[in-house]
Amino acid sequence: MHENEISEKIIGAAIEVHRILDPGLLESVYEDALCHELYLRGTKFTRQQNVLIPYKGTKLGTDLRLDLLVEDKVIVDLKAKEKLSPIDKPKLLTYLRLSNKHLGLIINFHSELLCNGVERVVNKLEK
Repeated sequence: MHENEISEKIIGAAIEVHRILDPGLLESVYEDALCHELYLRGTKFTRQQNVLIPYKGTKLGTDLRLDLLVEDKVIVDLKAKEKLSPIDKPKLLTYLRLSNKHLGLIINFHSELLCNGVERVVNKLEK
């Protein structure tokens, strides 16, 4: 399945979570709910996966963690804040580059309309 198809599934699941829970909760609540919604929809994911840094033939451990990796292709960075900070997109791009993935989504559940809270970040994504 292509990254764009996976992102449609993720966004659909996130919209359902947002519809039920509304804005204003902690990020961890949305993460739990989104994971449950993805599970109900039969979508594979991993949570809080460490990001290793490939360096001179070895993998360096770091404190970097992905919120979600969906279908081993799309990284999801969850937020629940009034406004994204200038570092949010570069941080996700770093995760994409270090993980050799091509598409990431920032999903900010604090947005009144979730469609306004979704940002796509790409790293050499092929069509």
